[in-house]
Formats: sequence, structure tokens, C-alpha cells
Amino acid sequence: MARKQRVRDSVSIALTGSGGSGVMTAGQMLLDAAARAGWYGMMARSSGPQIRGGEAAAFIRLSLEPVTAPPGTFDLMFAFDWMNVERFAAEIPLDGDSAVIGDPAAGAMPEAIAGTPARKVDLPLQELAKEVPGGRPNMVALGVIATLVGLPEERVLSVVEKALEKKGPEAIRASTAAIKAGRKAALALDAQCPLKADGADTLKERWNISGNEAVGLGALRGGVRFVAAYPITPGTEILEWLAPNIEKVDGTLVQAEDELASVNMIIGASFGGVPSLTATAGPGLALMMESIGLAVAAEIPIVVVDVQRGGPSTGIPVKSEQSDLNIALFGLHGDAPHVVTAATSIGDCLFTTQWSVHLAESLQCPVIMLSDQSLGQSRAIIDKPPAAPYAARRETPPDGVENYRRYAVTESGVSPMAVPGIRGGEYVAEGLEHAPSGRPSSQAGDHQAQLDKRQRKLDRFDFGGAWAHVEGEGEIAVVTWGSSTGPAAEAAARLRAEGKKVRLVSLRLLMPAQPERMAKALEGVSQVLVVEQSHSQQFYRYLRAFYDLPGQVSIFAQPGPLPIRPNQVYDHLASWR
Repeated sequence: MARKQRVRDSVSIALTGSGGSGVMTAGQMLLDAAARAGWYGMMARSSGPQIRGGEAAAFIRLSLEPVTAPPGTFDLMFAFDWMNVERFAAEIPLDGDSAVIGDPAAGAMPEAIAGTPARKVDLPLQELAKEVPGGRPNMVALGVIATLVGLPEERVLSVVEKALEKKGPEAIRASTAAIKAGRKAALALDAQCPLKADGADTLKERWNISGNEAVGLGALRGGVRFVAAYPITPGTEILEWLAPNIEKVDGTLVQAEDELASVNMIIGASFGGVPSLTATAGPGLALMMESIGLAVAAEIPIVVVDVQRGGPSTGIPVKSEQSDLNIALFGLHGDAPHVVTAATSIGDCLFTTQWSVHLAESLQCPVIMLSDQSLGQSRAIIDKPPAAPYAARRETPPDGVENYRRYAVTESGVSPMAVPGIRGGEYVAEGLEHAPSGRPSSQAGDHQAQLDKRQRKLDRFDFGGAWAHVEGEGEIAVVTWGSSTGPAAEAAARLRAEGKKVRLVSLRLLMPAQPERMAKALEGVSQVLVVEQSHSQQFYRYLRAFYDLPGQVSIFAQPGPLPIRPNQVYDHLASWR
């Protein structure tokens, strides 16, 4: 008896396979086709400990509404083969409404999948591909999945045609035939999970972008013209995107020999007057800390982007976690005021990077910007972001300045920063404490004055409304940050749809703390749920140190590598009824 098809508001697909099976290519094409059909979507990626070349998984969620979080369960799992699939089993929650498609010729289904309540559906993937001259299994799979979720065939074929344009007409013909073969096979499968797609807007301009690409674009829009970095997962794609694009704006990217060289190179470039940035992950950030302290003392603006991964040490390079918060906030020795920001979504990586460059240049201090693997290496279909007004504007003295004092004690705490070539603006910048002239000093008065000055410029700066994303109202509030924002926002929206009033406060500015703004955002709140992805509740303890959270406070803290899912946050909030 055929199952009754249930049309879904969003549909989630997990693709798994061994290295070289084309999992990521099929996932990327599916996302591209969805964008052309006027859908929104998000694609996260996961891989084994080999990082590249081993088994891989693509997690895709499609909807007519913007997607910022992973699903609670997957509607469809498509296994190209069963190679080490058990490594991903915990990342692919399946229930009785799910379907798992596998090729019987690939062998027995591993118990980690077979033991789930999902329906098991056989598809002779390799056999279908062999029937098409030049056909590839991943193109057959693409045709199957697109049909099952209700994606128009012409959208898929247009994406394939563009993607394979350089490979010639024969490659396009073979892939087209494979997709059509997949479509024909899909019509007979008991695995239909169509998206409710009425009203899709194909005219609205949308972007298909990853968080790491958005960081690169935000850096250039902010005015960064020099980048030095050492490749490290999961932040390498920032450099790969910037390498060709920074040249278009007459900028320079240098691949340094290590993270120590990277951060010192950008300090030097910024001292020379060029807005500068480096990108790394947790281990690299740990190596950079001493030099970031130098930039604090010498008041040299730099931006350090940390795409977090599971830690400590080399940890889990290919999986996400929000556990670099403590080192970003407190990892510098001495009293070292600096700025820490965090992107709240894939699209927000653009805004937050641009804003971070603006803050660094305005305040003449380092900004550590936190992203993570789930933002950086995931792709999303987003509306074209509005232009942000933030750009690098550094206060400098006039050419020919007289009696110049680089570290003059000013009311704002910011003193004009001369760059090499400004007549009369010569000074020494180093890590030693100094007098207002820049001359090294160990006198108590100079130390006190410079400590006050460096703190004052952060305390008196108006960070404006960008300090946090605040939405909703009511006596219940979810307080979160970074990639936990998407699941928290979706859970809050679901409760609002059920008639419950829930606020969301997601911090974009983590340091310096904004207690007055937080108090206003939480005015009237009696219950607070703190959501974060760390084992030691780093974010909750930071909040307790700097903020007065009202009423009853609960914590949902979960370490990586499993993502926080909207239904987990929803269950916590729903239990408060």
C-alpha cells in the first residue's frame, strides 16, 4: 500500500559516501538548483579525521523561509555507499518518517543505520549509472533527490549545464541523462518528501555563500588591504577566497610560514597604515596571543578571525564547537583591553567582519572575531545583504604635525596614530609600557595613565545597536551567541507561533560587555535560558561575570561535535509551560 505523501514546510537530506564519490558536488548542485527555484537552504558538511580525501557527508535543509539551523531529524538519507558511514550516524537523527536510500550492491546496511526506525529503500545506484554512457552515480542520486523533494527538473539541469560548461557538451549530456535516469527511478520509490513550494519567489536576488566567503567579503568591504595567514581547518577557505579577490582592490595576501609570522606581519602592515587581518582556528589563536598583546600595548589595529573547531589542542579539526570563547576573552596576559565579536549566522559573517574592521581601526586595538566550523564551512541561500555603513577610518595627525605624542592621554582614549611618512609623526611602537611620547617608561604614573587610556577608549565608544540581535518580547528570554543563534531563534519562533511570548538576545559584541544594554533587553524577563555549544558552560560563566541575569536562569550547554538542534531548545522552553 502506497504511503500518503506529507508535504513539508522544510525538507532535510543527508548525503553520505566515501572520498571521491561526489557527495559534496551533488549537495552543492542541489543547493544551487534550490536557489534557482526560489527556495532558501543551508548545506553543512562533515568529514572524517582525514579532513580531505576520506568519507564525507553533506547535510542539506531546504525551505521557502530562510534556513539558519540544522533540522531536528532528517527526512531523507541517501548513502552513495556504506564506507565508514557509522562515523556520521550520530549526526543524522532519523525517525519513523525518515527514509534511507541505499544500493543493495554496496553490501549490508550497517547496524548504526539499520537499527533506526527509518524506512529502508533499495535503489540500484551503480547499475543505473552504468546504463548511462559516461554516467556518474552522484548525478543519478541528484536526479533522485531532486524528484523526491519536488525540485523542478529544469532548475537542476540548468545548474549542471553551467557547472560542467568547461568540461564540454559530452559531459553535460552524460550528466543530464544520469539525472533523468534518477528522476525516473525516484518516481517508483517509497521515499517521497516534497517541499511545500507554492509561492516560491524566483525574482528576489539571493546569494549562495559560505560563512568563510562572507568573512572574506566583509573584510574587503571594511577596508582590509593586507592579509597574512597560515592555512588551518576550518578557516582555510577564507584565505582561498581572499587570495584572488583582494588583488582586485589592489590588496595583498601572504601565506606565512606559521601563525606567529602571520600575526606579526599584519601588525607590521597596520603600523604602516594598511588595515590588516589574519584568519586562523583555535590552535593558531593560542600561538598568536603574545603578539595580540603587543598590538594592545602599541595600540595597533588588527583583526584576528578565529573559526572555532573542537578543542583543546588539535582536537576535532572538522567539527564545530564554541569553546574558544575563554581564550578570546581572557587569553591575553596583563590588563589588555580588546574587542571580541562573534557572527550570529552565515550571512552575518559579512556584517560582523566589516564591523570588526571598523571597530579595530576606530579604537586602534585588536579585534578577535569568532566564527566556527558550522558557520564557516556551511553554505546558505540568503537574501542579498543590505550595504553596511562601516569602514576603516583611523584617526591620524596632519602632515607636518609638531610636538607629536603618539600616546597622548585624550578624553576619548583614542590618540591620533601617525603612519610612516607623516612629517613630524615619528615615534617608537613596542610592547614596553611608555610615556605619552612613546618613550619606554616604568614609572607608575605613566603605567596608570596608559592603562586608563586603553580601557577608556573601549568604555566610552558607542557600539550602537549592533552589539546584539534582539527580537521578540515576553517574560521568557533565550540568551545565546554565534552559531547557537539559529537553533535558538527557530525554537523561539515556533513557540511564538503557538502563542507563547519569547525573546531572543544573541550577542554580537562579547567584549567589552554592555550591561546597560543587556538590562534593557531583558527588562521584564523572569526566566532565562542560556544556550551554547561548550562543555564547561563558558558563555554562561561569562554572562554571570559581567551581567545581572534576571529571574530563574537555566542552561543548555552541549559540547561539539554534534550541533545544537532547534527541537532541543524548544523542548527546554516548552517544559516551562
